[in-house]
Amino acid sequence: MPGELETFLLNLAQAPAVLITVEHTRGSVPREPGAWMAVFADTTRGEVGTIGGGQLEWKATQQAREALARRALRPEDVPAEWRESITLGPSLGQCCGGALVLRFEWVDASHAAQLRDRLRPSHTPLALFGGGHVGRSIVQALAPLTFDVMWIDSRDGVFPPSLPPEVRTEHSDPVQAAVRDVPPGACVLVMSFSHAEDLDVVAACLQRQRERNDLAFIGLIGSRTKWATFGHRLAERGFAASELARVTCPIGLPGIESKVPAVIAASVVAQLLLVVSATEAAAVAA
Repeated sequence: MPGELETFLLNLAQAPAVLITVEHTRGSVPREPGAWMAVFADTTRGEVGTIGGGQLEWKATQQAREALARRALRPEDVPAEWRESITLGPSLGQCCGGALVLRFEWVDASHAAQLRDRLRPSHTPLALFGGGHVGRSIVQALAPLTFDVMWIDSRDGVFPPSLPPEVRTEHSDPVQAAVRDVPPGACVLVMSFSHAEDLDVVAACLQRQRERNDLAFIGLIGSRTKWATFGHRLAERGFAASELARVTCPIGLPGIESKVPAVIAASVVAQLLLVVSATEAAAVAA
């Protein structure tokens, strides 16, 4: 199933639209700057994306449809773009208390290439070692989110035939050799079919951190007992306690104890989103 951006561009190839973007914000608002939605005159195509719902979105949608109808009759009467400053108060039935500026743009198929570049969100690279049940559930949970997944296993024939476009698979034997090809800034999840492979992958990640310090997160599936055993073995390989502290095991949010793959996946993905949010906040602060 195509994502929102691809759905928008597919529809745009058939009909023009008004693109509404949150340009600036102040205070508490439903969506962040850069959030967008596209409105088509044909209600069968409807709207793609969201600027936060509620009366704000409903009124913006109506304004966009009115502009599309006017432009179809008299193109010169509707500007190529315009802006609206909005305060979220009682008049809108939304008591957020903030304010924002919406940018409205008339767009058609000729704008597709620049819209693809402009609207595609920043993606976080993620390396997932292990094609088992939990790995599959994590890939499914990540599908609608902004992650580019490198999915690695040492076994042949373990990956499903149909995958989201943001996922690429790699066969690597030995599996830890793939660590050198993981993109800088990536999060790494380790959950192979073998504890021996898991240990080798974690060791390769720690070696890379020692040499390049460019992985955002190293997570290992397993119990505290497993990590205690791994900690001893990694210490025997020469890794210091400060280096071992960079590995998260068990993975997932504390308090969620279920062993169901889909629940583990939801917990791990939530943890990854916290990591990405913290990384982005640190980058802004710097």
